[in-house]
Amino acid sequence: MLLYWIWFAELKNISLLQKHRLLEQAGDPETLYHSPADRWDIPQKVKTALQDKNLTYAQKLLADCKSKGIGILPVSDIAYPCRLRNTQDAPLVLYYKGVLPDWDSVPFIGVVGTRKASVYGMQVARRLASQITRSGGRIISGGAAGADTAAMLGGLEAGGSVVGVLGCGVDVVYPSSNKKLFAAVAENGCLLSEYPPGTAPLSWNFPARNRIISGISSGVLVVEAPDRSGALITARYAMEQGRDVYVVPGNIDNASCAGSNQLLQEGAAPVFSGWNVLENYEFLYPGKLKKQRTAPLFTGEQSTSAVAQTVRKPESKSEKTETASSKLKSPRGSSIFPVGPMSSATNAS
Repeated sequence: MLLYWIWFAELKNISLLQKHRLLEQAGDPETLYHSPADRWDIPQKVKTALQDKNLTYAQKLLADCKSKGIGILPVSDIAYPCRLRNTQDAPLVLYYKGVLPDWDSVPFIGVVGTRKASVYGMQVARRLASQITRSGGRIISGGAAGADTAAMLGGLEAGGSVVGVLGCGVDVVYPSSNKKLFAAVAENGCLLSEYPPGTAPLSWNFPARNRIISGISSGVLVVEAPDRSGALITARYAMEQGRDVYVVPGNIDNASCAGSNQLLQEGAAPVFSGWNVLENYEFLYPGKLKKQRTAPLFTGEQSTSAVAQTVRKPESKSEKTETASSKLKSPRGSSIFPVGPMSSATNAS
């Protein structure tokens, strides 16, 4: 069955929306493959595209994934993220490295921000991601340089599993500086992509990637974003998908905060701690979320290349509990001191 899912996902000249409509009629891609195109109520150009029955590329991808230890997750699989499946443009297939989490066990919070984050933005992304993890949530981000990297480090340092959604194949490291970080994420969570193995980090892949981050998330936290930022694209997707949007208020004189501050004017909830985010989901996950008042704030020169010195083994798919035993280097021996939540957030509109 996976062979036909890959064939259908990679089929040219049919939009993703049209593919979803075809699945509503046929039920699965194997039925589409073995049925005459005239059977379906679709435009002629889609019927023409369906006549391409060549499985060579799909067979190669299937073999590549097996040899590289890459999992394949079709939208019909019970392990596919339910929140993402319910979006109108959910990827038909996700490729992953690592161990898939139980997507419904705790809230997943997308933490995003600019690639050119300030030192303060990096500190806050790391601290809030750590607080969210320590309080029972899970971090999902895009793996880009800057705020995304800091957020993923914060989640790992707090001993949690982290999900990285890439705009390239899961076997491609971009940026190259995140090689060790991505290895730690795959060891303590998973890397996801809708793009097949070997796909280069093409610029137009990343805006599309952002809908997956927001689609999986219960809410999206924007740490720092200028007027033109992929983080804002993620926030827009989140609004369209009915997700909550949270923002760390930024310096009004700093251009790198202009976009995120604009989100506040549009009704996003201001937050000052990780718990400000998670408290909105406490009633949905009784007994699983607990306010943690402290988390490290890293000072001094920031390094985004720190990775786990001691990482926990990835749990098997049958295991439902998670351990909290991941340790990471403190960059350049920087001092660490506790920082508590500052205020409560309003509900996102």
